[in-house]
Amino acid sequence: MAEGVMLRLIKESGLEQDFVIDSAGILDYHEGELPDSRMRQHASRRGYTLTSRSRPVRTEDFYHFDLIIGMDDRNITDLKQRAPSPEEWKKIHRMTEYCTTYSDADHVPDPYYGGSSGFEYVIDLLEDACEGLLRRLI
Repeated sequence: MAEGVMLRLIKESGLEQDFVIDSAGILDYHEGELPDSRMRQHASRRGYTLTSRSRPVRTEDFYHFDLIIGMDDRNITDLKQRAPSPEEWKKIHRMTEYCTTYSDADHVPDPYYGGSSGFEYVIDLLEDACEGLLRRLI
């Protein structure tokens, strides 16, 4: 979902040529699959089309990207373990660092067990965080 939000914001800002956005997961359990159908449904209601296929984080991601964003403490720990060296840890950030409206949020929760409201809350958080991130980058 974060990739979809960021891609839309960049397109609306006319900055598609300036950024490369990609998403990856910690586990490879769903590799090659589309996002959860419930998330796609909630995203669609807000005008997002989520077509990215799941893939795991790879070592080369730390060389190809300036920022590696995790959703919660567990993601951050796992990303640090996958980083090729502690030097690359500087690229790892928590998504909620960029929130402005939801500044009290310390993580993006897993919406899959929270019902419809969980998915809506996650989209709200990601829209806020991605807007904050883009403002910092430009």
